[in-house]
Amino acid sequence: MKKISLVLTAVSLALLTSCGSKNQQQVAAPQAPTLKVSTLEKQDITLFNSYATNIQGEQNVEIWPKVSGFVQKIYVEEGQQVKKGQLLFKLETASLSQDAEAAKAAVNVAQVEVNKLVPLVEKNIISEIQLETAKAQLKQAKSNYSSIAANIGYSNITSPVNGYIGEIPYKVGALVSSTMGKPLTMVSDINKIRAYFSMNEKELLKLKMQMADNGSAVSSESSPEVELVMINGETYPQKGKIAMINNIINSSTGSVTLRADFDNPDHLLSSGSTGNIKIPSIYSNTFVIPQFATIDLQGTKMVFILNEDNTVTTVPIKIVAQTDTSFIIKEGLENGTTIVSEGVSKLKDGQAINPVKQ
Repeated sequence: MKKISLVLTAVSLALLTSCGSKNQQQVAAPQAPTLKVSTLEKQDITLFNSYATNIQGEQNVEIWPKVSGFVQKIYVEEGQQVKKGQLLFKLETASLSQDAEAAKAAVNVAQVEVNKLVPLVEKNIISEIQLETAKAQLKQAKSNYSSIAANIGYSNITSPVNGYIGEIPYKVGALVSSTMGKPLTMVSDINKIRAYFSMNEKELLKLKMQMADNGSAVSSESSPEVELVMINGETYPQKGKIAMINNIINSSTGSVTLRADFDNPDHLLSSGSTGNIKIPSIYSNTFVIPQFATIDLQGTKMVFILNEDNTVTTVPIKIVAQTDTSFIIKEGLENGTTIVSEGVSKLKDGQAINPVKQ
């Protein structure tokens, strides 16, 4: 009986060992992971770079008095639309009028003197030099009178352009002159507006290269159309054009100033407003890949491509641009290539997967 028990125990141990070995083999051979994959197709994509902008009217003309005087009358209101040549202010000219009367009298006296000397010269009673001296004095008197008369005319201040009246800091009775701290007002022509913005040297070079790639000379004429995002976050309905590129880079800031012009037929935009300029960059025949579908290997971006036997292989890619979530690729991949689009951080070259197409 003891021999039979020993034999049964040995057989049981052998069976248990055999089962344990099979279980270990099953644990050691994990199943291929099920991962999503996507097939790449070339496409055109437009990205926008945004720049803060300050908006000015096409013309912002400061109105300064040419003569000193008290503001006698104001003919316009702040914010009013005015036409070129429209009367805006009138300055008090009483003292100038008195000066003009005195100057006019001096002209008359000088003219009488000339008239008196002419016949005397003709009769050789006096020398011609005396007559020429009298004529010079008459000319000087007329010049003085003309200058004072012009100053009286300057007391009527008109608008040099069409536009809108700005702030009027000086009221009736205020003494004004050309040396005061502020202008009488400003007239802003906003039929067209100018949006000024800055970009750094690298961004400027990229913009110029983009224009050159389009087969055009680098100039405002070949620049792309731009958009304006207003302060409320909405896009202005009119598209603009880059009208000025300052090619002198500021050595202190490393930036350069540009200007985009927009039509403003409804006067929706105001001088002094702010917003953002959006400049498009068009990438043709490119692949758009989610950033999470890539891995970084010693500074090189890689993706896993799916082989016919459902194994994966890493391939380096060249990124030409990126968004917040995607990379724009031009080189390293072919149209129709299938890449793994999830779980790439745990994959290895040659590993098999169960692909699920998106």
